[in-house]
Amino acid sequence: MTTPIRVAVTGPAGSIGYSLLFRIASGSMLGPDTPIILQLVEIPQAMNALEGVVMELEDGAFELIAGIETYDNPNDGFKDANICMLVGGMPRGKGMLRADLVQANGPIFTGQGKAINDFAADDVRVMVVGNPCNTNALIAMHSAPDIPNERFSAMTRLDENRGKAQIAKKAGVGVEAISNLAIFGNHSNTMYPHFFDAKINGKLVPDVITDHKWLKEDFISTIQNRGKEIIDARGASSAASAASAAVDHVRSWYTETPKDDFVSMAVPSTGAYGIEPGLIFSQPVRCDGKGGYEIVETLELNDFAVEKLKLTEAQLKEERAIVKDLLK
Repeated sequence: MTTPIRVAVTGPAGSIGYSLLFRIASGSMLGPDTPIILQLVEIPQAMNALEGVVMELEDGAFELIAGIETYDNPNDGFKDANICMLVGGMPRGKGMLRADLVQANGPIFTGQGKAINDFAADDVRVMVVGNPCNTNALIAMHSAPDIPNERFSAMTRLDENRGKAQIAKKAGVGVEAISNLAIFGNHSNTMYPHFFDAKINGKLVPDVITDHKWLKEDFISTIQNRGKEIIDARGASSAASAASAAVDHVRSWYTETPKDDFVSMAVPSTGAYGIEPGLIFSQPVRCDGKGGYEIVETLELNDFAVEKLKLTEAQLKEERAIVKDLLK
């Protein structure tokens, strides 16, 4: 057993947080030999509900849990945290536009970014789940000037997982056969699942799935709108699948990516693929197993793909403009 890793989670009493905690506690995220201290950060009004969540974690008798701490403020909640998973945020209410959600969540992630900057461990890594996650990560990053930008990321692993599942279903294979599926852009209805370089058992997807109309239309539309479809079907937004993707995101960040594959993470753009530097933009990356990564810049994008990237980049610029006063 190693020294415990401190994992701070916001919104732990919410649907995603609740599903997430038990996966973390089981070792699914950091492995079966890594003890964890959970630092659970909620709003004051949810502390009673969080108490019940803690009781359930205790009743699970998870051997990897070296401690559970609860806080109603980010300054204490992020103290000495090695990994910060920003799950909580204001949900999108009925009649709210995306711009309204961006504006409402901005101050929340400003405060969390400042708290992480001032109190988290020197090696902290931050991943954002709370939507709009790309722009929330941008706000948190700008609010933490002492932390290297590459330590911040937003989750598009759910989109990657959805895309792999849809391709596997169409091809009649197991999801383990799918690799090299890059998600580009914003975690929204503009994000682009780049299927041209994706593979099924080592063969390019367009060579295996010859229904290219399905790939260019139905496949992309399904991944872009999957969240809405789930809400329409079950009356609530994705929770367990989002939590599973969050676990995958962090596990991949701390695992060396095979050289013939990559994973999707929304990270600060460095200008690759012509995207404006500084935007939190989902791209294919390879992780080094130590909390670092490099952007895979070698994919050759055709005109179809380039057009999709421009659309999702434009949306991210629009969101950035809405919160520009928080990025100074």
